[in-house]
Amino acid sequence: MNTIKKHINILVLGCCSLNFMACTDLTEEIFSDITEDSYQYEAGDATKVVGAAYTNLQDWGYCGSGQAPMLCQEICTDAAVFPANGSGWDDGGVFRRMHQHSWNSEQLQVNRLWEVCYSGIILANRAIGIISQEGFPFAANENKATMIAESRALRAWYYWHVMDNWGDAPLVTEPTSELPSSSSREELYNFIVKELQESFKDLPTEKNDSNYGRLTLWGAKALLANVYLNAEVYTGTPQWEACIAECDDIINSGQYSLDVNYSDPFKAHNENSLENIFVIPYDEIFATGFNYHLAALHGANQKTYDLIGAPWGAGAYKGVPQFIDTYDPDDERLDATWLSGPQYASDGTPLTGSYDQMGQPLNFVNAMPNGIFTGEAEGLRWLKYEVEMGARSELNNDLVLFRLTQVYMMKAECLLRTGKADEAAAIVSMIRQRAFKAHPEKATVTGAQLQENSCYRYGTVEDYVLTPQNKVYPEKYGRFYDELGWEFAGESYRRRDMIRFGHFTKAEWLSHTPNGDYKTVFPLPQKVVDTNPNLRQNPNYQ
Repeated sequence: MNTIKKHINILVLGCCSLNFMACTDLTEEIFSDITEDSYQYEAGDATKVVGAAYTNLQDWGYCGSGQAPMLCQEICTDAAVFPANGSGWDDGGVFRRMHQHSWNSEQLQVNRLWEVCYSGIILANRAIGIISQEGFPFAANENKATMIAESRALRAWYYWHVMDNWGDAPLVTEPTSELPSSSSREELYNFIVKELQESFKDLPTEKNDSNYGRLTLWGAKALLANVYLNAEVYTGTPQWEACIAECDDIINSGQYSLDVNYSDPFKAHNENSLENIFVIPYDEIFATGFNYHLAALHGANQKTYDLIGAPWGAGAYKGVPQFIDTYDPDDERLDATWLSGPQYASDGTPLTGSYDQMGQPLNFVNAMPNGIFTGEAEGLRWLKYEVEMGARSELNNDLVLFRLTQVYMMKAECLLRTGKADEAAAIVSMIRQRAFKAHPEKATVTGAQLQENSCYRYGTVEDYVLTPQNKVYPEKYGRFYDELGWEFAGESYRRRDMIRFGHFTKAEWLSHTPNGDYKTVFPLPQKVVDTNPNLRQNPNYQ
């Protein structure tokens, strides 16, 4: 499948303005007499046109300047933080604001997330419009109905993130020169559900090389299950049974199974994973953009992996110590996700610090004085995806968006919330088995245990001292919430999970204190509001 991956990096034929102007409204210097309207499409072009909307996804894992959209869902939560240290990383407080929920309408990560989502929507709209034209030429391996359904499902994926992160937002489905108004969150929800349901009949049902990194029926159903899982947040009405139905369809399809080892879905060449359902294909040469390790590792770790490019300074993508403390020490997911302890070069030579630990042995410890400024060795580093020896500044790993384990856990949560705690526990116990191979007796949990309080010790930290918060969070199903954290740390689910469990804007951790329930959605980018008088900023961000 490596050859297939390399060709996923399909030529982007064109991209529209991120401020909703139609392609034809862009002012540009013309170097050719061929325009969008005069270009004569040939058989095979449909793949390129649809592929452009997928290629846009490559920005999802790009961590340059700490602006990866995937980071937006993690470093504002109780699980991960990007603190400044002796090598820098403060960047005018942009990361600090994410941790403290003090972001504004010019927040770098939020604005980048908006740009990636709406550029993807515009490209998907363009693809649907072009290949829907009467007489458009398709190659023998291109199916019109399938490619339209695929584009609609991918557009729904982008709109899901828009709805989830901003609530009310523009709903644009075709090229237009009109400046759009916002649609309500419920309208966006209904649109996404409708688009996915209508796409199901034309999406491929077989998992194979030709649709790797593309939305099949099962990827679209995983998306709809995620939408249903959070439906109460989006619309006020839960959809637990509907979520279970979508999960059951995926589980019973026979297309996927759990990988033997917890780390298998995140290997450097994870295209052969048994459980990955929808991924963003990356390649260090042909489809670049996944470089999270440069933001996580210390510069000295270049010698650990004989990297061609050095990590940035002392690194900053770290686990919140309060979260790390929730792990059972025998849980294999701890060491599979977080890099800790003394650091060595590939030849076994101890590595040393370069800043506040200058010349001293480099030893990553699970301790921070606060979430604002840490020593270069403080904080365990998120290293879930395998870093190959001799890797470049870009990785070969494909970024996992949906995997079968998440489908199982969505079903388990819905069962738990509908009074079937023991059935939920059976699923959770199955998932835990590969995390406790050396201690199988610890894998089993009961329905009663899943309803117990979380073991997370909420409260703020100053000079390494925790001041506990006199409140239990989340208020219900705390142990199940912990299970989600251990299984999916760093996979861009945590913000949504915290909001769904009701404590994203109520709990305290590290240097974060609650400062407004309205923070469950982000502000619209100021540049978008300024250029479109039909849009109104989200409440309390005025």
